Amino acid sequence: MTSQAAQLKYEPGQTIIEIEGLSFSYEPDQPEAPNALNGVDLEVKAGTHLAILGRNGSGKSTLARLIDALELPLSGRIRVDGIEAVDDETSYMVRRRCGLVFQNPDNQIIGTTVEEDVAFGPENLGIPNPELRDRVDTALAIVGLSEYAQRPPAQLSGGMKQKLAIAGIMAMQPRVLILDEATSMLDPFSRRDFMELVQKLNREEKLTVLNITHNMEEAMAADFVVVMHEGKILLRGRPEQIFAHAAEIIDAGLDVPAHAAIAHLLSKELNLPICPEEAASFTGAINTVTRLMCTAAEREDTANGPASPADPIVSGSAVFAGEIIVEVEDLSYTYNPNTPGATEALHEVNLQVRRGEVLGIMGHSGSGKSTLVQHLNGLIRPQTGSVRVLGFNTRLNKEIRELRRMVGLVFQYPEHQLFADSVFADIAYGPKRLGLSEAEVERRVYAAAEIVGFDPDILQRSPFELSGGQKRRAAMAGVIAMEPEVLILDEPAAGLDPAGREEILGYVRELAHKGRTIILVSHNMEDLARFADRLLVMKDGRSLFLGTTDEVFSRVDILAAAGLEKPRTAQFMEALAEEHPDWPIGTNAYSVEAAVRMIRQAGVPKPAERRSAVTKPQVER
Repeated sequence: MTSQAAQLKYEPGQTIIEIEGLSFSYEPDQPEAPNALNGVDLEVKAGTHLAILGRNGSGKSTLARLIDALELPLSGRIRVDGIEAVDDETSYMVRRRCGLVFQNPDNQIIGTTVEEDVAFGPENLGIPNPELRDRVDTALAIVGLSEYAQRPPAQLSGGMKQKLAIAGIMAMQPRVLILDEATSMLDPFSRRDFMELVQKLNREEKLTVLNITHNMEEAMAADFVVVMHEGKILLRGRPEQIFAHAAEIIDAGLDVPAHAAIAHLLSKELNLPICPEEAASFTGAINTVTRLMCTAAEREDTANGPASPADPIVSGSAVFAGEIIVEVEDLSYTYNPNTPGATEALHEVNLQVRRGEVLGIMGHSGSGKSTLVQHLNGLIRPQTGSVRVLGFNTRLNKEIRELRRMVGLVFQYPEHQLFADSVFADIAYGPKRLGLSEAEVERRVYAAAEIVGFDPDILQRSPFELSGGQKRRAAMAGVIAMEPEVLILDEPAAGLDPAGREEILGYVRELAHKGRTIILVSHNMEDLARFADRLLVMKDGRSLFLGTTDEVFSRVDILAAAGLEKPRTAQFMEALAEEHPDWPIGTNAYSVEAAVRMIRQAGVPKPAERRSAVTKPQVER
């Protein structure tokens, strides 16, 4: 695959990261093993906000670890702030200049209070007490956690924990902040809040930011974007230049922003050219779509076939005719009851789920989603109220063992489920516990591995050598191999690249067709809109609203109260409708394909709108 993107030089300024001919292998003693990085060259100027995109296994996280001197190059060189890490001493010097925030903040939090955790880093640098106190207070103020200084980190939401991780890094006064999928577990509100903080640190503190992400909106907000593929840099440039190369990005297994994807697909279907750089911006995509429809009308080749606003997994009649297999009645639960740290996680939640249904559960971090689903296979027992699943009462010990054979749960953090020496052994553990024959266990392992997209050679690797996205697949495969009646997925696609996400959720689609019941917890509005039959909106441990996808996403008040938002495709369609109020265009599109069908069904904007669209081309930079 060749790159046609402009190879830009960074803006004038001091070079803070310089990478030349960098290669790296996790198995240097095995010549046949592929390198994680191959001949990477990259220069980053101080104060730059750089987004790094790429599929799982493309080398993004490996590059981050090498920049932070957690690994040393196989060949080539890296200099950070003029220092090349070649031994323990120089590696320590590099790490003082870099701060790395991981996907799971719990892996970085060690203090018993917020301020103690922030103080840990500078204490290890030997910072004297008066300055240490000032650094901690300043860092907490920067991230907005001053009022939580004495609170135990365990009582913070996911978004607040990520802020705490940044505060601990800021107290060490680094020059480079590296985010490795740091927002993948955050709800939309927490993600926006977190990225606003990152932008503030970049602008006001002149902090150099390297953001490894699968989120295209985050990439659009960066100064520059690098796209990695198979250990090499495939594309580099400004966001609008990168996303002008939509075909190459999609070929690399990645997404482009929804607005750009809509414009490109419409262009392809109508066989009309567009300006790719214009379509890369939100405003430019609106103008691009309008001009495409006007031009198509003049050629009299606009299609007006029926539009589908969503991509349902199964028909509503098939779903809702099924028997009720999950019943939750007046369920309440409090962590650390009768203590000063008591926290109510659930309050009088009621819910019914039918066989074959795909139920999506959405809500901000700390809304009670994970606590609710852990009640459904007996990991947590009800304090008040009741939970029945497949006829089993989760209060009764004698029924829990059989229930867990029939209800599979993939946790939010997959590394908590991985333990064996090899991926094969990890996936095989559950089926072996069922007393299955060796041949049947092997069949299930290979079938589950194929479903999650694993090549057979990965099965012999240690699960702890896998990337974050691969660990998530391994954890899912272990549950899939049990062939459960009910499959509960807590953020199943977080940390996966777009192609991997489609593979996993495609399997969810197949299971639903076969009558399995799926409960899907996610912060990804697009995934929920496309794959769920009904959505449960939670806030502060309560059930705020339960309804179909259209019902939920039409309730702006409910979404706002829960700190959520509509899918990006629906947001674009609403903006398009606002730009052309007399154009009869639908807005409840939850996929790029559905959006394009709606646009073509709506016909053509009125003449005045056509003239406006033709004379207002622009690129938002």
